[in-house]
Amino acid sequence: MPTSLSPLPLATLKLTAQRLGAATALALLLAPAPLLAQDQPTEANQSSANSNAKESADSQNSQASEDVATTDTGGRKDSDRPSIPLVPENATWDSFHGQLNAQKYSPLDQITADNVGDLEKVWEFHTGDLSDGSGDIPASVWSATPVFANDTIYIGTPFYRLIALDPGTGKEKWSFDTQSSRKALTQPVLKNRGVSYWEAENPVAGEPCQKIVYMGTMDAQLFALDADTGKLCKGFADNGVLNVNQWNDTHAVWPLSVLQPPTVVGDHLMLGWAGMDWAYEQAPPGTIFSLNAQTGEREWTFQALSDEMRKKSGTANVWTHMSADRENGLLYLPVSSPSPNYWGGNRTEKAPLATSTTALDIETGKVVWSRQWVHHDLWDYDINSAPTLMDITVDGKQIPALVQATKQGFLFVVNRLTGEDVWPIEERPVPQGDGSVKGEVYAPTQPFPTKPAPLLDQSKKPKIWGLADAVGGGQCSRLWDDLTYEGMYTPPTTKGEGALSYPDSAGGVQWGGVAFDPQSQTAIVNTSHIVQTIKLYDREAYDKANSGSGNESGFAPQKGAPYGLRLEVANNWLGMPCWEPPFGELVALDMTTGDVKWRRPVGASQQYGFYMPEKWGSPTIGGPAVTAGGVIFIGASMDAKLRAYSLETGDELWSDQAQAPSVSNPAVYEYKGREYVAFVAGGNTILKDQVGDQVVVYALPED
Repeated sequence: MPTSLSPLPLATLKLTAQRLGAATALALLLAPAPLLAQDQPTEANQSSANSNAKESADSQNSQASEDVATTDTGGRKDSDRPSIPLVPENATWDSFHGQLNAQKYSPLDQITADNVGDLEKVWEFHTGDLSDGSGDIPASVWSATPVFANDTIYIGTPFYRLIALDPGTGKEKWSFDTQSSRKALTQPVLKNRGVSYWEAENPVAGEPCQKIVYMGTMDAQLFALDADTGKLCKGFADNGVLNVNQWNDTHAVWPLSVLQPPTVVGDHLMLGWAGMDWAYEQAPPGTIFSLNAQTGEREWTFQALSDEMRKKSGTANVWTHMSADRENGLLYLPVSSPSPNYWGGNRTEKAPLATSTTALDIETGKVVWSRQWVHHDLWDYDINSAPTLMDITVDGKQIPALVQATKQGFLFVVNRLTGEDVWPIEERPVPQGDGSVKGEVYAPTQPFPTKPAPLLDQSKKPKIWGLADAVGGGQCSRLWDDLTYEGMYTPPTTKGEGALSYPDSAGGVQWGGVAFDPQSQTAIVNTSHIVQTIKLYDREAYDKANSGSGNESGFAPQKGAPYGLRLEVANNWLGMPCWEPPFGELVALDMTTGDVKWRRPVGASQQYGFYMPEKWGSPTIGGPAVTAGGVIFIGASMDAKLRAYSLETGDELWSDQAQAPSVSNPAVYEYKGREYVAFVAGGNTILKDQVGDQVVVYALPED
């Protein structure tokens, strides 16, 4: 049953990398197998879970999937709000997901399904900012969306430089070096997801910084530059630089890394941050800061955890981008899990805003509603992508909806104004552990959507890939026999080889999230199919077993907790996946019915120059873009190819080879009457040991 937070006025990050494990890159090499389908700065103005979360916890049903926090409609009246359409009237690609609605949709139709095969490369640009990790500089991971605004392409690099390019030629207009530390302070690599853009509604002629570009750094600095000149905006914070770490006041074991650019909503910067995964029991607790876009002054602060839980736990941050409905005054947060990630004995009270989608009033930061998608999260299943906002027609009724994709491979569809179900979301009993983990408690139920169906079948152990088992001399079969699995939400264990986790903690769906075509009401999402093993060790056993960690795999200490852990991808000795392909798919769904329209393997597995059959698919990092021309653009795959697919049929229509895997969202923009498609090809060593520094842009041939 729905439960309510106390009425609030309507005027009203843990950065987890994609944990496919380094061994996965070697896993996709052999013969084919059958295809599976499946603040103001005053304390008084802090919007703290102190009040919001405590009150909701007091009223929350112990199994509530329906953590719907309804409010009255006080505060600004509807007539006070600007009329701002959900889908911009003009072609817009000025933010991480293209638009604030996170649809990643362009109304441009110069490039169509019929002519996309004629696309040609019109320019490319190399930043020079890359590292394979073999020297003194950590490896680079570059997942920046090219931002088109002010007749300019803006990018940020993993060496924390900002660059402005001519959108028609790729010629550099200006660049700025933040001189940030090139040390992996919170991540195992240097990482950047790009920049944000703001411009004044009524620019003052002759005044600088009426248009601003922002970028954060791993050492917790936020830079604001004049978008025209590339010079620091002296009126922003401390001469153009904001020290975000000044607000790191609880369990400050690492800096508040600003790897994801802030979400720009009107004249507000909504700022989350990232941290270090799996390392500490007590860590910085999650916060969102609303900042004045011109001055950097803090307007309000949101806290996802109660004061009591903040003392002994942490995180439940927002490390990825957010989405917003400006006309209805709502900001949507994808909130991560509390710490430590894989043991919850220190946080047994309710934390209803953790692992949730939470809607805040843009102006005050007050909670309007919240839905928790994992109760008492023990799997690091934090919400890793901005919910996609859409207007859909279901059973003849128009619904202001959102779709929240999750690591579990679920798509939760709710009314974005109220948080209520569009299609029923059921609480179902889940496994209660084997008694091996002392001090742990388990949520009796978890929420499951009835529509759309899960993007992959988590109800049973995935089938063993016969070839991998044969090559491993039955190793996969023995591993499967020694892994606990009772279906989705099987808790971590100390027994045997641990618990099987499917999908893995990187997620069935990654931070690229869901694209949406508003004309056909079709959602498009790429999904990865990866099996992981999770084993907990008491402190003595952990100290003996710990053999180190790789890039987002191996042993992790959870310092302060009674258990450390080991996470591994389920491979045989040769690095072959023990589970059957496909390893990644692209799926289109009819959002009027919640049914799948089509699905197909996406990308190809590739290593050492050899390409595997595309029917195997590939794990993916990054998301799709969709256009009114009926075309889906996506990189994301291991083989470093860029592809176009038919929105209608899913057929592959075009491809080209990039320098490295394009682990980013593409951008679609129009400049001087010509439609362009831009990709950043920066690579991610989680997929394979190939990094890049390429911006590459395509268009149809000119007459």
